[in-house]
Amino acid sequence: MSNKLTQTAMNLKQFMIRQKALTLYRKILRTIKQVPDKNDREYLKNWAKSEFLANKNLSDEFAIKSAIIHGESCMNELKINLNLAK
Repeated sequence: MSNKLTQTAMNLKQFMIRQKALTLYRKILRTIKQVPDKNDREYLKNWAKSEFLANKNLSDEFAIKSAIIHGESCMNELKINLNLAK
């Protein structure tokens, strides 16, 4: 609890960007659940987690938005590939 007290409060813009990143992470995980092969699912899940953890400490708004756009394009590409595989 003391760790949360020492953190500085986010402004509204930072909060909204953070929410967008968390929503994207959840959407990516839901999309990964549709992958038929268990090993591929596990690989993609670990990849997504490592990408988000690697970008966790970004503070520049432009860099964060760029990472979100990159994540959205990766998710859309995965969705397209899943639809083609059906």
